[in-house]
Amino acid sequence: MQLSVDAFLEQARNLPVIDVRSPGEFAQAHIPGAVNIPLFDNDERARVGTRYKQAGKDHAVLLGLELVGPKLAGFVKQSRKLTNSHGGNVLVHCWRGGMRSGSFAWLLQTAGLSPDTLAGGYKAYRNAVLTDLAQPRQLIILGGKTGSGKTDILKELARQGEQIIDLEGLAHHKGSSYGAIGQLPQPSSEQFENLIHNDWRRLDPSARIWLEDESRNVGTCFVPMALWQQMRLAPVAFVDVPKPVRIERLVQEYTGIDHALLIEATERIRKRLGGKVTKDALDALARYDYATVADLTLDYYDKAYLHGLSHRDPAMIHTVQVLANDPAQTARELIDWANTQAR
Repeated sequence: MQLSVDAFLEQARNLPVIDVRSPGEFAQAHIPGAVNIPLFDNDERARVGTRYKQAGKDHAVLLGLELVGPKLAGFVKQSRKLTNSHGGNVLVHCWRGGMRSGSFAWLLQTAGLSPDTLAGGYKAYRNAVLTDLAQPRQLIILGGKTGSGKTDILKELARQGEQIIDLEGLAHHKGSSYGAIGQLPQPSSEQFENLIHNDWRRLDPSARIWLEDESRNVGTCFVPMALWQQMRLAPVAFVDVPKPVRIERLVQEYTGIDHALLIEATERIRKRLGGKVTKDALDALARYDYATVADLTLDYYDKAYLHGLSHRDPAMIHTVQVLANDPAQTARELIDWANTQAR
């Protein structure tokens, strides 16, 4: 049976998803949680495509059958492993929901499994991702200068029952030149969108959602334009944390990190820091004086953040004074404020 995108994703909460596209297509981006069992490898897919263009569909199909034939038993074995605890039920998709997924589903059905396919394939899914992320939601933006502990506050909001989307967590990047240190490799921007959508669609659309204040790019990942525009118009809860508290947080965060990566990250913002500040920061790094490094670089990051904040409507910014590093207490104050706004 072919399922709509919504029905497919709803089923995907409980069933395995097999993506039969090539490894290259899958690596670029895929439905979160999907397993890649490619009908063709990257080279084979290119050969079939070339044959289609040069000799037509029938010749391409014949080549495809020649390439796939020896793999059929392997496909069934891999799929059975995935469906052992699901009664043989499985979801399958390709790029357009055509021959690749249809053929794979036929094979699995012949082998006694119960596959459903995605109508329109991954292409239809991607259209749904971008459409859904453009839908208006009740957003609140958690703002604050670098080192304010916004991610920890966001997690506390979630623990206290609020809905959140952790953009930096999904992007594997903390947003600054130092933001990739200690993180996993970043996903592609397309996969970043898929990951956001995976969280977005599971949230109650009638309840508020907290997101951290971000520029359009989080490292090499880009927030979908429609969502980012919505974020720019949303109210901001700005946590104003004293610089000494932020310096202490940053020292704790980066102590023990690969020292060479800290030097590289400082060099990357040389033009923005200026020659003297960069030299002073690198000298401090050579002494392992992380507090001085944080103090010097925060001057730049604070100015940059406040410049971005100045482009927002002041009436939409609520400041919360935070004197101590206590994310749980800060989250409680933010929830109290948000509740007064909802009345």
